[in-house]
Amino acid sequence: AGNYGFQAQPTGFPGGFVVPPVQSQPTMDGTIWMPIPPSIPNCPPGLEYLTQQIDQVLIHQQLELLEIVTGFEESNKYELKNALGQRVYFAAEDTDCLTRNCCGPSRPFTIRIIDNLGHEVITLHRPLRCSTCCCPCCLQELEVQAPPGTTVGYVVQNWHACLPKFTIQDEKRMDILKITGPCFMCRCCEDINFEVKSVDETCAVGRISKQWTGFVREMFTDTDNFGISFPMDLDVKMKAVMIGACFLIVSLSF
Repeated sequence: AGNYGFQAQPTGFPGGFVVPPVQSQPTMDGTIWMPIPPSIPNCPPGLEYLTQQIDQVLIHQQLELLEIVTGFEESNKYELKNALGQRVYFAAEDTDCLTRNCCGPSRPFTIRIIDNLGHEVITLHRPLRCSTCCCPCCLQELEVQAPPGTTVGYVVQNWHACLPKFTIQDEKRMDILKITGPCFMCRCCEDINFEVKSVDETCAVGRISKQWTGFVREMFTDTDNFGISFPMDLDVKMKAVMIGACFLIVSLSF
């Protein structure tokens, strides 16, 4: 629990965590959580944080000292923050050591996204599939569940000879949005942007960006920062699927 930035729970409260203060006060490790929003009818529990008050999410991968020193791939952990720098969620990769170090960026994974009460509110599942661009018959796919066990959408890789392209689908496999990345990922001293567009790709509605973090960090670590922007009035389920799209892009491209 310490890895998630939660405080120890006094005896008698189930779950082992204490309800954080309503005000944006830091926890014992200095983390400032976003205030708990009120429940909203017909909104999956935990996705209230993504309602109309949120139009962007910043994802910061945590630095793993052992991985830097030894090169041994550790389980990735991420902070998800709003534009004010308040933590909205914490995400942790759930994979075994052998899978991480043998399969590399092609590895299957489960990422569990947790709110400030310690509840798992979003689960991302990526199965093992071929990762070569020359094989269009078995492209990447990621399933987004919110809450765990209830599918709200998918991120599907689309084959293209030059560009990384993806489709965001709802739980019924209907196409909702398209994502197109640049042909070349290596760009020194500038961000790398994946444009989020309407289904017909005529209108840009958002962006997923890999943010430049400085020469030293880019060269000697694999920790990255990402930004996701989307319309405030986008359905909260699709906002959750866009978060999933960001993690799939991270695993494939960076």
